[in-house]
Amino acid sequence: MTPAVKFLEKQGVAYTVRRYELGDSHAGTYGEAVAKAIGAEPHRVFKTLIAQLNSGELVAAVVPVSSTLDLRALAAAAGAKSAAMAPPQAAEKATGYVTGGISPFGQRKALRTFADRSIETSPKVFVSAGRRGLQVEVDSSDLVRLCDASVVELSE
Repeated sequence: MTPAVKFLEKQGVAYTVRRYELGDSHAGTYGEAVAKAIGAEPHRVFKTLIAQLNSGELVAAVVPVSSTLDLRALAAAAGAKSAAMAPPQAAEKATGYVTGGISPFGQRKALRTFADRSIETSPKVFVSAGRRGLQVEVDSSDLVRLCDASVVELSE
């Protein structure tokens, strides 16, 4: 059980865990391959990306795997001048998860979180359960509430 799943258990939130395996070669992006492997539409599968604001603060951005994070939009939403993707080591140290398995739930240090507005179009979404090869399906409203996420336009 990962910290993300333990967090959901502790919160009493309904969830479903999906395991998947990807071969060495897959068409499209990694996220789209994950969506296919778990049998979900790519717009319902979200990735958690860690960015660093010009102030040095790390923040989490939850965006569909079929989209690209708009760092300018993230910076504006966070009240910063700029944002860049955080170095993997910094993201892993702050969250307690390895890159490719970062979950918005159960992070070592709860980061300020921003979710793409498209999350509101799906009642249930998938995010990493805290390990590569493991996704968790939750109500999108639970994700926003439990992460205290600001819902804004984040994707290109």
